Amino acid sequence: MTSNRSARYSPLVQLILARCREFYREPEAVFWSYGFPLLMATALGFAFRNKPAEQFAVDLLDATATDPIVARLIEDKRFKVQLSDETESRRRLRTGVTDLVVSLRRDNDSLRFDYLFDPTRPASLVARNAADDALQRAAGRQDVAGASDQHYEEPGGRYIDFLVPGLIGMSLMGGGLWGVGFVTVDMRIRKVLKRFLATPMKKHQFLAGLMASRLLFLIPEVVTLLLFTRFVFGVRNHGSLFAVIVLILIGASAFAGLGLLVASRAKTIEAVSGLMNLVMLPMWIASGIFFESSRFPDEVQPVIKALPLTQLINALRAVMLEGHAITSQWPNIVGLVLWGVVSSVIALRWFRWS
Repeated sequence: MTSNRSARYSPLVQLILARCREFYREPEAVFWSYGFPLLMATALGFAFRNKPAEQFAVDLLDATATDPIVARLIEDKRFKVQLSDETESRRRLRTGVTDLVVSLRRDNDSLRFDYLFDPTRPASLVARNAADDALQRAAGRQDVAGASDQHYEEPGGRYIDFLVPGLIGMSLMGGGLWGVGFVTVDMRIRKVLKRFLATPMKKHQFLAGLMASRLLFLIPEVVTLLLFTRFVFGVRNHGSLFAVIVLILIGASAFAGLGLLVASRAKTIEAVSGLMNLVMLPMWIASGIFFESSRFPDEVQPVIKALPLTQLINALRAVMLEGHAITSQWPNIVGLVLWGVVSSVIALRWFRWS
């Protein structure tokens, strides 16, 4: 009876319960935690869904549809061919309406293809190479070696599969910094922390309560995102579910520690917002949420790999997309644990109630 009574009135338990009640009474907080990641996954999933091969717009000069070579190009499904004069074709190329202008020149028994395109536009460059291949074949070119094409359509290689671990990492970072750091400063501004100072609650109990309540909010947030992308887009976890859960909990703890550190002394909303943006912006840009972080120069790769969001996303992608064991990700796990422990210890030392 005594143990139940002490647990009931434990400062840590009561703070966790209070944070849960406060969170679920705020529709805006519920939306940004649960609804926003789903909207982003939906928008990007449909924007980068698997689509049929792109059709290239090609303008032909000095040609007629009865020409057998031109007829072969017109029949090719990859090209949308238009017969045009030079002035109009140049205007269409300049304004991006067409990707390529082709001129067919016949001199006695010789045949020549002249291509006008914009090499800085990827579609224009690809259209040039594809049209040249089609026209050369139509003119009688024979390939030296045979070749076969196989289309890869397995789940796991799509952009939405690549995106989901990034969105999970982004949610954990935002939840840890805003859900812990911002809330702490808001309590300080409203003088709530001063009231806690007058209670038997200790500093470590308060900080542990904030972190524990954030982990409780995290569970339905991540589960909702995983279930939504699984049933809507067919995103599958190719690794161990236990490994994913462990990585999520470690990542959430690391970012909650960073959130406490950022908010340990900030006294205004402007100050904590600036500090959180200073921490989050480099990771938003460089940690590989929406594209591979390897795109950045080699000189900055050591810094990028040391960021906690990079470590978390890389570990999640290795497990979810490639099916690696969690033991193979020990460098990333050690890095995340260090970020969490060091930031929490410093936050505990620097934290002040007012």
